[in-house]
Amino acid sequence: MQDSFIRIQEADFDLTTEIAKLREGDQQIGAVVSFLGTVREMNGGSKVKEMTLEHYPGMTEKALQEIIDQAKSRWDIRRSLVIHRIGVLLPEDQIVLVAVSSPHRGDAFCACEFIMDYLKTAAPFWKKEATPKGSRWVDARVTDEAAMARWTKS
Repeated sequence: MQDSFIRIQEADFDLTTEIAKLREGDQQIGAVVSFLGTVREMNGGSKVKEMTLEHYPGMTEKALQEIIDQAKSRWDIRRSLVIHRIGVLLPEDQIVLVAVSSPHRGDAFCACEFIMDYLKTAAPFWKKEATPKGSRWVDARVTDEAAMARWTKS
């Protein structure tokens, strides 16, 4: 049974289809937790016309697998899914889907949040927003860094 699925793609995805595939054929699953990230129209007080996401093929998938492996070592999870889009995206477009299945909801919630926190701060993606005032690269927010820091505390 394959237990982790990672896809970096330009194409959109269907949440219902992806969750059904994650659950398929595994009767040990008692919980599925997912996070769906979308492009906001406003960021930092500026209107976002579009966002361009870039990555480094090969390195990105390896980094995502390492994040998933860390989650598996911390919580009892059955399967995990990370879909991250690249290319030009518009406000309301889906950017990322993280989904985790587990026998119990607590492990699924923690693992999903852990994977997403690491994606926001440590995964090798580069985001550039186009605004009426020009383009700008987007870094992790202080709140993203704080969210990740709680996982590294002893």
